[in-house]
Amino acid sequence: MTSALLGWEALPLAVVLTSFVPGVGIMFLREEQRALRTTFNLTGAVAKVILVGFMLRGVALGFTYEWHFEVLPGLELSLVGDALALLFVSLSAGLWLVTTLYAIGYLEGSPNRTRFFSFFSLCVTATTGLAMAGDLFTFVLFYEALTWTTYPLVVHRGSEAAIAAGRRYLIYTLTAGAVLVVGAVWFHVEVGTVSFTAGGVVDAAAADADPGRYLLLFGLLLAGMGVKAALFPVHGWLPVAMAAPAPVSALLHAVAVVKAGAFGVVRLLHSLFGIEVAGTLGASGVVAALAGFTIVYGSVRALGQDDLKRLLAFSTVSQLSYIALGVAILTPMAQAGGLVHLVHQGIMKITLFFCAGVLAETLEVKKVSEMGGVARRMPITMLAFSVAALGMIGLPPLPGFLSKLYLGIGALEAGAGWVVPVLLASSLLNAAYFLPVIRTAYLDDRTTSWVDQGRDGWLEADWRLILPVVSTAVFVLLVGLLGGLSWSPLGWVQLIVAREVL
Repeated sequence: MTSALLGWEALPLAVVLTSFVPGVGIMFLREEQRALRTTFNLTGAVAKVILVGFMLRGVALGFTYEWHFEVLPGLELSLVGDALALLFVSLSAGLWLVTTLYAIGYLEGSPNRTRFFSFFSLCVTATTGLAMAGDLFTFVLFYEALTWTTYPLVVHRGSEAAIAAGRRYLIYTLTAGAVLVVGAVWFHVEVGTVSFTAGGVVDAAAADADPGRYLLLFGLLLAGMGVKAALFPVHGWLPVAMAAPAPVSALLHAVAVVKAGAFGVVRLLHSLFGIEVAGTLGASGVVAALAGFTIVYGSVRALGQDDLKRLLAFSTVSQLSYIALGVAILTPMAQAGGLVHLVHQGIMKITLFFCAGVLAETLEVKKVSEMGGVARRMPITMLAFSVAALGMIGLPPLPGFLSKLYLGIGALEAGAGWVVPVLLASSLLNAAYFLPVIRTAYLDDRTTSWVDQGRDGWLEADWRLILPVVSTAVFVLLVGLLGGLSWSPLGWVQLIVAREVL
């Protein structure tokens, strides 16, 4: 069945426009037009969630939504709403809504909010377009747009550290973009098409005849996407980018940039080369080894970090590579474990960054060494942090446990037994840097001079900050507890695997 039967061919475009139109509209608002700016933000975010929900229902029934626009003869913009695309789109849409609410409260009274929310919406536009790209040309277009729309958010504070972070971010991402463009052009010349197709479009016989050429082509595309995916050794921009405000950090780590890179690796293996050809070339083994090393490396670097956001950044470097590792192991269980971690990591990590932002805004606590006793002042915030952190460690029945379970079983099925020690080491290292944070917050004496206006007892933040924190923490619990249901992220991923792998 196709979208034509539903009469909603332009629905993918409409989903993109729900953030593009508010982003452009906000540009023309004055700084003091707070109510109108909030209306633009929330209307677009709610509309995106509703349209994505409609598409999810249609795709579950077997429909695919497609929109095409010819730019030049033989070159078109192509947006496709299939099961794989909607995994990323639904994550982006849901988390954009809660992050928008969080950002409204977090930036209350701050300067340049109009600029911030305009580029915030445009960043989500690029992410949504990238997720639904039906071919490599459309993917590259939105991939580059994502770089330019996130740069103003990284440098939003205007401090020396923010400007330096933005400079490094551009060096990494623009270089990666140039490499990706070269790879995309070469791919089109070599293969004759850039369409994303389940099972890939690379001819197995051609790859067998000249494996060196195709392996080099794969490496070029992987290098272009690996920067945003924060794979070692091109991850260096991510910890530095923590100079950005907390809503931006949450956006970078859970909704947009790093997820775009990881999703690009998924498309590279699933929809361009195909997992069988990638396995024959040995390319999937290279990705798996690189991801395995990055998992351990990121966790080791997180150890001993006193700056809370920097600790979370290195945690992202580690956790994000679960996605690449899963899709590079050629078994359905491993594929499911990697793909579902796209969602699991997103909701856990955004909860952690929301909590870090609340601590910084309410108590001016930015370092682990300053967190002594904060759980007694901000119990809701620290409970949410603890739930997400334990999920990252992999404590059952939280989402991280499900991801690692599927990855481990899939790796054993593939004969890649080395993956299991990597997963165990990662869990132990996660515990080694998250549990001391929790212990400090709950058990240590007060270690810093909090800005609390002399009040005793609870000192939770504004409801616009706490509501997103609680919402995402509850979602973390539900995703883990209800993972066996068909409409859970894991259930949806199993649908993707059934349609595109099996």
